[in-house]
Parts: sequence; structure tokens; C-alpha cells
Amino acid sequence: MLFLFAAVASNQQSQQAPDVLEPLIYAISAGDRDSLAELYRRTRTAVYALALSYLKNGQDAEDVVQDTFVRIWDNAYRYQSKGKPMAWILTIGKNLTLMKLRERKKTEPLPTDETSSDLLFPSPALSTEERQLLCTALETLSTSERQVLLLHAVTGLKHREIAALLELPLATVLSKYHRSLKKLQTKLEGDASF
Repeated sequence: MLFLFAAVASNQQSQQAPDVLEPLIYAISAGDRDSLAELYRRTRTAVYALALSYLKNGQDAEDVVQDTFVRIWDNAYRYQSKGKPMAWILTIGKNLTLMKLRERKKTEPLPTDETSSDLLFPSPALSTEERQLLCTALETLSTSERQVLLLHAVTGLKHREIAALLELPLATVLSKYHRSLKKLQTKLEGDASF
């Protein structure tokens, strides 16, 4: 099961390569709506995963995704190429997520409904049951462990980039990543009786 998670992550990362995303952002800055749709298709899962890891509410995370792409449309002309378009997109998403948290001042349990699992793991290689199992396993992680794991696996960010985005020391990010993998592996191997 963990192998399937890695395969899904690898597919997501190839869609988010800087040489693919930067031209889309530049086209958006010129008013190209098709490029916005393509950028949304390629990066929405990563933005959703980040927002969900903070908010623990699928509907709020979807709202943040929509708001993120509205902000990208409005501010694409401000993008400065540093070879890290995904970090720029996720920074917008993170800022909007933190604003949403301040607005509501509470969190709700991480949903494990079919909609959330489909948004986090859109790959047709996973069955509905496997998606549900992965979401349930993710619930066993702490918020920060889930953030680090999803940012690395879903968005393809390097550990240094995750450390910068979450404002954590690199050693802490590495530790949380490895700890979360062990917890996931333990949980998935324990539930592998299907």
C-alpha cells in the first residue's frame, strides 16, 4: 500500500515540475484563462493537501484552494522566477489557510469521507477503499507530521523547501518526515488484511 502512495506522489511531482509551471504562470499574467485552468489541474491537489493539513476540514480546504487560484490570477504578474513556482503557489495557499484559521479560531476532525480522499489521492490506480485507508492512516499522524509528509509526497517539495515554507529547522522536518513514514507503514501494515 505504501508503494501505491509513492507511485501517486511520483505522478503528482512530475506534473509540478518548474519547467512546466513557470510558463503557465507567465501566461496567466498575460490573461490566459486556459493556463489558469491547467495550473489548477496540475497543482490543486498539493494546495488542497496543505490546506487540509492545517484546517482539518475538507470544505474549508476546498475554499482555500479556490481562493488561492483567484489570488494567483490577480497576482501572477508579481511572480519572479527563482525556479520554485510550486513554493510560490503554496506560500499563497499557506497564507490564506492561516487567515482562515484566524477567522474561525478552531479546527474540526480531519474528514475521511470519499470526497476528501478523492481530492488528496486522485490517481485511478487507487481504489476507493485504498484511498479511505490512506486517509485513515494519515489521521494517526500529528498535524506537523502530516504537513511534512503531504508536502513532500504530494507537492514534491524538497525537505529544505518544506522547512522554509513551514518555518521549521531542516533537522525537524527530516525527523518528522521519517517518523511519519514509520507511523504510516505501521498503520498500513496493520490494516493490510484486506
